[in-house]
Amino acid sequence: MKLLDELKEKAKQMPQRIVLPEGTEIRTLKAADIAIESGLAKIILIGNIAEIQQLATENNLSNISKAKIIDPETCPQMPHYANLLYELRKSKGMTIEQAQKQAKDPLYLGCLLIKNGDADGELAGAQNFTGDVLRPAFQIVKTMPGIKVVSGAFLMFTPARQLGEDGLLVFADCAVNPNPTAEELAGIAVSAAATARAIAGFEPRIAMLSFSSKGSATHELVDKVIEATRLAKQMQPDLQIDGELQVDAALAPEVAASKAPNSTVAGRANVLIFPDLQSGNIGYKLVQRFCGAEAVGPILQGIAAPINDLSRGCTTEEIVSMIALTANQAISLKK
Repeated sequence: MKLLDELKEKAKQMPQRIVLPEGTEIRTLKAADIAIESGLAKIILIGNIAEIQQLATENNLSNISKAKIIDPETCPQMPHYANLLYELRKSKGMTIEQAQKQAKDPLYLGCLLIKNGDADGELAGAQNFTGDVLRPAFQIVKTMPGIKVVSGAFLMFTPARQLGEDGLLVFADCAVNPNPTAEELAGIAVSAAATARAIAGFEPRIAMLSFSSKGSATHELVDKVIEATRLAKQMQPDLQIDGELQVDAALAPEVAASKAPNSTVAGRANVLIFPDLQSGNIGYKLVQRFCGAEAVGPILQGIAAPINDLSRGCTTEEIVSMIALTANQAISLKK
């Protein structure tokens, strides 16, 4: 995919410090070796140094020696990171003893590195559940100003070149929020717009999806989408966004002409915001299976620094791509 190649080249031009907390997970380690060799990022691995070195030797990963490896049991900065965690969480009842223990958890330590300015982004999830990846991100890095919800977007590379941007669309939220409120749905739309600009490289035209188009049905679920659209416009008045729209009205000009004739988004949408996680997750997988689309993600949105989650079934190649995406998110935040 041309876009992924472009993102990798951009990452190489401004190498970011990407921390991989699952430093002894073999797919992650192989991806780190590739990323270092190709200059995609400055890799930070968390884990037992001897174990990482042994795995690197056994798998002929000669570039791992160029990574920064942090062992939570021996790192001289651990007291500082533990104190940072304590200061962030003491109002929630955390004791310094609890902070000293929790700071050694690689997922927490990765976020503490980012919070302390020692890393630019994080990628995990090859051997951890999404909730375990997100929890320290919420507690330590927190969300972007004005955004109250973290969500997951997919880049959908479809063979239908007439759709989106030459077949490329952004789908959200397909990974995190089961039943977002109108306010949360608005935040998801604003975050997806940022993903479209920073990662997909196009100006977003956002369709807020529903089973209704412009009043064709009346229901509280439709009302939620209408309110979310209003709130998103309020948050970012310059957004090209419209809703509620059925998916055919969002994507097909001939359908848009009859269902939403006055819309500047209908028939031309390149970002689809699903009303809940069920529809989003089902939707992206249907497109993936029926159309042979390539789904890249989830890209976590709304966190104050790039922290991305992997599928536990991910391949080494997918991890490499996600390292490049995470690096591009970090580059975008520095502009």
